[in-house]
Amino acid sequence: MVSASPDRSLDRSSPLPLWAQLEADLRQRLEAGEFDEAFPTDLALTVEYGVSRHTVREAIRHLNKTGVLRRERGRGTVVDRAEFEQSLGTLYSLFQSVESMGVEQTSDVLTLAEVVDPAAAAALALADDAPLVLLERLRLAGGTPLALDRAWMPLDVAAPLLDLDFTHTALYAELERAGAPVPNQGWERLTPVVPSAPDRARLGLHETEAAFFLERLGTREGRPVEWRTTIIRGDRFRFVSDWTAGARSALRPTAS
Repeated sequence: MVSASPDRSLDRSSPLPLWAQLEADLRQRLEAGEFDEAFPTDLALTVEYGVSRHTVREAIRHLNKTGVLRRERGRGTVVDRAEFEQSLGTLYSLFQSVESMGVEQTSDVLTLAEVVDPAAAAALALADDAPLVLLERLRLAGGTPLALDRAWMPLDVAAPLLDLDFTHTALYAELERAGAPVPNQGWERLTPVVPSAPDRARLGLHETEAAFFLERLGTREGRPVEWRTTIIRGDRFRFVSDWTAGARSALRPTAS
């Protein structure tokens, strides 16, 4: 086997597989911006690290799975800086948006409980002391933080969800399975923000990095059934608006 570059050799005495060591080292180099111009070929990596082609391909496969890299015909492996795009003007599921790109979306559930929250109740057109269900999740794409998501729903709508496992599922899918009303109308507002220190820590953002702040009111046949706020990393997610010549667009009053 070709010898590795002196500063790129892997620890063959470590219990960690060589492909996992290689993946971790490549991820560090990617985060440092080392491959912004071009990502090395599999052959170049086998020479640089002194490993087999199989080891390289396994490491690249995992980086592809987590959305950091992607294979393109005619270009080989390329760095994917903003992995996910979402079209505006449609009701969408973040879970489905991520998984449709071939990346696993999981969640760390921070809160799933009955609560009283006057601000959320007001958004849902309920009394200040109305019982609500709060589902608070750290959303992960390929194991890496993507969004901090908080959804409040009336207790009579979401009570069946209180005992569910939201590690790998979509809220709307679970509402439908429970026979609860799923939003079919509503609005969403996007605002650029610098998250608070606790939220930055959860999302793995630096102090000066901005994010999108999404507010969503979901209704079913005119009844508010979901108030949601989401902080989503701007370096991993883009929003796209499609338009057609002749269609009208106008400023609207601030939603409340």
